Amino acid sequence: MRKFCLLLLVPILVCSQDRTKTKVYGSFSGQWRNYFMHTSNKGGLKDFSALSTGGHLKYTLNLGSRFTLGTAVYNSTNMGLQDLTVPDGVTGRLSRYEEGQFDRLDLENDAVFILGELYVDYRNEKNRFTLGRMKINTPLINPQDGRMIPTLVQGFWYRHQQSSQNTFQLGVLNEIAPRSTGGFFNIGESIGTYPVGRSVFGSESLYGGNTESDFILIFNSDVKLTENLQMDVWNYYVDNVFNTVYVKPSLRLNEKWLLEAEWLHQNRVGNGGNALQEFRYFAKSSSDIIGLQWRFTAQKTHLSLGYDYILPRGQFLFPREWGREDLFSFQKRERSEGTANNHALVFTYDDTFALLREKMDVRTIFSLGRHWKPTVTDAETNKYAMPDYTHVNLDLFFNIKGLRNLKPELLVTSKIGNGDIPDNPNFVFNKVDMLHVDFILNYNF
Repeated sequence: MRKFCLLLLVPILVCSQDRTKTKVYGSFSGQWRNYFMHTSNKGGLKDFSALSTGGHLKYTLNLGSRFTLGTAVYNSTNMGLQDLTVPDGVTGRLSRYEEGQFDRLDLENDAVFILGELYVDYRNEKNRFTLGRMKINTPLINPQDGRMIPTLVQGFWYRHQQSSQNTFQLGVLNEIAPRSTGGFFNIGESIGTYPVGRSVFGSESLYGGNTESDFILIFNSDVKLTENLQMDVWNYYVDNVFNTVYVKPSLRLNEKWLLEAEWLHQNRVGNGGNALQEFRYFAKSSSDIIGLQWRFTAQKTHLSLGYDYILPRGQFLFPREWGREDLFSFQKRERSEGTANNHALVFTYDDTFALLREKMDVRTIFSLGRHWKPTVTDAETNKYAMPDYTHVNLDLFFNIKGLRNLKPELLVTSKIGNGDIPDNPNFVFNKVDMLHVDFILNYNF
């Protein structure tokens, strides 16, 4: 199966470069993706490695100037670097990151295929309507491009571009294909395909497979209120589970300095996913996050200092299956989701350098974060028992000028546990005192 998948890519790469047709109604595009991932855990705890290849092939057909039909098939093939079905001998747990390269619900499946996009799209000067399977990019539901196959959705999406500064969007979703799975699930079924953590009572959460929800309704408004003030608003209504509103005002102080704030508020809707408390996803009645961020830009150099505080009243909950959380304190390979009474401060340095006599550019993103977590023994405020930690990330994106379609990336991340962590390997394994490395070769065509 692996050799067959590799052979499939050869004619795709050849055909994708043929642009000699004088009149083209349809076109192929895609990505060949190769992903190496390794996690080194503390002491005698097990290390994990994975190597995968695959990507996606997309075909779009233009029907006149306004209608487009699109379809894309995604694949991830396990190259067999390590048997990920064998758990750590101390904790009895599997890998956290490496299994996400494949179908984490069926790790025996060494070649995952999914019809991830199948849509019809209509657009005019200011409006765009999309119906079917697609990718969307929002602060909380997004492709989250840190594995082989991104998160994909099914439903209807409308976008109105009133001007370059003012945008309005509306979406209704009835199915989601979480990354690291092999198919689409209805909304309730998709919640719980990732690790479920602990309930507020301290026992294992039981909402996986027991959450009742039929649709998600999303609204977005990005409006430029004045010459220097921008207001972005998102609202996510998850049927029978919760409603989340996210507000982000941005004030331009001058051409170099930008001040941003964010407020996220959640309320339980219906019975929070299930009438029985032990099966309920959204247990508390509400939660809140407040944040502030300074951003500095000078040519290719970008600096930022972001702070977020999750208030004590309730856990910030948003299914990890649906994408990353685009908060000021977000860093790759960890989340704030699942905690309450949580402080986080993150400094980020982003710059681009020329190397090898200007034959290659390297975009460098370095981030240093301090995350003050509630105690791991308090399930009510720390769902996943994540210790207090310091997070260091170095992310390198290589742009080789002679090979414009090849886009390598190297991510090195380390999380260091702080304070007194109980003498239990489950609080450390795949969480802190670890080193994680990703090396990705993307060939876009």
